[in-house]
Amino acid sequence: MASHARGSSLPDFGRTPSIRALFGGDAGKAPSSTHARRFSTGPLAKLYLPALIPTLLLVAYGLVVVWSASLTIEAASFPRQAFGVVLGLIAAAFVWHFDYRMLSSMTTVLLVLDVILMLMPHVPGLGANAKGMTGWIVVPLIGLRFQPSELAKIITIFLMAGLTAQYNGKIETLKDYVRLCAILCVPFFLILTQPDLGTGLVILVLGATIIICGGAKRSWVLVTIALIVLGAALIIVCSMTEGLPNILKPYQLKRLIVFVDPTVDPAGDGYNLQQAKIAVGSGGLLGKGIGNATQAGQGFLPEAHTDFVFALLSEEFGFVGSTLLLALFGWLLFSTIALAMRCESPFAKLVLVGIVSMWTFQILENIGMCIGIMPITGIPLPFISFGSSSMIVQLMAAGVVQSVYHHRTKVG
Repeated sequence: MASHARGSSLPDFGRTPSIRALFGGDAGKAPSSTHARRFSTGPLAKLYLPALIPTLLLVAYGLVVVWSASLTIEAASFPRQAFGVVLGLIAAAFVWHFDYRMLSSMTTVLLVLDVILMLMPHVPGLGANAKGMTGWIVVPLIGLRFQPSELAKIITIFLMAGLTAQYNGKIETLKDYVRLCAILCVPFFLILTQPDLGTGLVILVLGATIIICGGAKRSWVLVTIALIVLGAALIIVCSMTEGLPNILKPYQLKRLIVFVDPTVDPAGDGYNLQQAKIAVGSGGLLGKGIGNATQAGQGFLPEAHTDFVFALLSEEFGFVGSTLLLALFGWLLFSTIALAMRCESPFAKLVLVGIVSMWTFQILENIGMCIGIMPITGIPLPFISFGSSSMIVQLMAAGVVQSVYHHRTKVG
């Protein structure tokens, strides 16, 4: 899988003093006070606090939301969510100490691991079906369910970053670009066999972002986008035409129809979207308070603790609570981008680009579908939605950010 490095190195985006000063870290001038010098050489010097602080605040916020949901929703088990947080923090600590750069040359292993993770739910006796998908496995001896495709997101980030970094910021030939796109299609098409279009879109977006930021020519990217749009339109037309292959599942097609026209069948296919909008709007400025979300608590809003958790949060904590959530997400995303701008290694830059794109797409899609500006998909809201698999993997991603910062001073 390895390829010879070529082209010029990725540009150093971290030359802007204002960004360095804003997000802290080791990018600014040396501290002048004795206290600052002790701080910069103490245990906290190994932690990237500008990303760690919002991560922990988001996790705490998510626990409050899930605990509130558990008061009225039986399926929202707070102990289970707390257990997932504990496992996630342990995994994040391990990832933080692990030298992520070792994975840059292990692209073949990462691709094989990606394929294994995608196929595991299809293994008889190991896979578990839930919500019409075969995307879960039952962990032997423990009996807990886990969603391998969540872990595949992190694996795919390292896979595509390792492959793309070999070109040092400039993919010179169309053959190399097509090769990268073809490899990205492997996990994407495998996840569709479960079927899990939401996770597939996350993988496609994060991989495409890495390729684009890794030096793909604009003309190639525009042609690819045009082909994707054309292909998607063809799939939709075929799925809506009797006698032609119905590639999309009936529920997937109905979701797209509701997205285009939310007034279609508000008591049927458009019910979830209408209830989500009511929940978001009814929260007002300060919300109804913990445990007082009537749309979720009285069963009007399905999956209020998972897919539509933002609607639940908005109803209970209102505009202020929603704004706080967005501020924390913004803090996390921009601090991670600032770290990427300071990295000299192409691999480090692209790993962080993949993590930011994963978080950004999931945030936009989850919140967007609750207010009707994005199609409804089963994509969890990072650090907030109920689900141990998602929580563990999102905390692992946060651990990768810390690992990049922790190993920033070493040669590699």
